[in-house]
Amino acid sequence: MVGAQARSLSVTMTAGSQNPAVPPQVVPRPPSAVPGVAPPWADLSSGRRRSLRLSRVVAALGRAAQTGPPPPPGEDALWVEVFDTAAPAKSAVAAAVLVALFEEGGETRVVLTRRSSELRSHRGEVSFPGGRIDEGETPQMAALREATEEVALDPSTVELSGWLHPVLTFASGSLIMPVIGVMAGRPHLVASPAEVERVFDVALADLAADGVFHEERWSVPGRPVPRSADGSFPVWFFESAGEMIWGATARMLYELLSVVLGVSPTPR
Repeated sequence: MVGAQARSLSVTMTAGSQNPAVPPQVVPRPPSAVPGVAPPWADLSSGRRRSLRLSRVVAALGRAAQTGPPPPPGEDALWVEVFDTAAPAKSAVAAAVLVALFEEGGETRVVLTRRSSELRSHRGEVSFPGGRIDEGETPQMAALREATEEVALDPSTVELSGWLHPVLTFASGSLIMPVIGVMAGRPHLVASPAEVERVFDVALADLAADGVFHEERWSVPGRPVPRSADGSFPVWFFESAGEMIWGATARMLYELLSVVLGVSPTPR
């Protein structure tokens, strides 16, 4: 795999998941969970899953018509969950995250954080910097503000280059717009201990490598899941950098990799 280890960005506030003092993530896996299918990039050669330079990422976003500013919350059909469920999201809280990318060693790397275990929701989970969109803010403004607050990212170093489709979370009731930002080089980041336990980065090529991704099919009573004959839905996981990446963050990475590698998401 490219860059066998993830690289910590600046200060790690506590040790990563290999430290037994850090509580493990709680994955609410139902007893009925079964293995899912391989990712849509599984049949690509290893060569096509490497050398994922920033120019290749930006060009792929352009082909997918996902460059420029994302639509404002609630004013476009895109503010509907497309990778999990089409359940009504009118009561959801509008939020945004920053998918911060930079290139190193010929590979695009993405910045991720491990959330504090003291937070009220999604504690200890891997996520992108982000949070609620305040009144009067655009998704881009909120994503940059939250990244500054959580990991001290200098917004002047970020070129906003595109977006991914919104993701609806049921645990926190948020409708999240992922905003893609590109940086000229490795940023200097410092984790805010109130919100972030670890800040690190992973190469997209590592996430697309064999054995990193797996899918599970879950069935949860009371959760609306359209377009699924048996009532189940896919839950995606990436195991990389000593972390388990799942939930909304994994869904965003799944879409990003699908766009960059030019493959269609697996039918549900």
